[in-house]
Amino acid sequence: MKDCLFCNIARKEEKSTIEYEDGNFVAFHDIHPKAPLHLLIVPRKHIASIDHVEPEDTSLMGELILTAQKVARLRNLKGYKLLINVGREGGQIVDHLHLHLMANL
Repeated sequence: MKDCLFCNIARKEEKSTIEYEDGNFVAFHDIHPKAPLHLLIVPRKHIASIDHVEPEDTSLMGELILTAQKVARLRNLKGYKLLINVGREGGQIVDHLHLHLMANL
């Protein structure tokens, strides 16, 4: 999607501090961190929110969790929190599915 901030970050058309990337996901630092380590893990495929996930996205959603696990292991985290906000009333600000990975270092 052309006007999506997170799509633009994934395509490296927008500046961000990327922590990890592969063919399906990009993990980068949140610009308004709520923890000492606060990363956003974003699928490269544009999906507006959990409310927009389709049955064909089942594998991608599983990979999202495994990507968070991989990033946490790369950072040698002993514990961390994962969070997905859904919709404005649920705290979602950017209309692109993203998983928050937060940890105290």
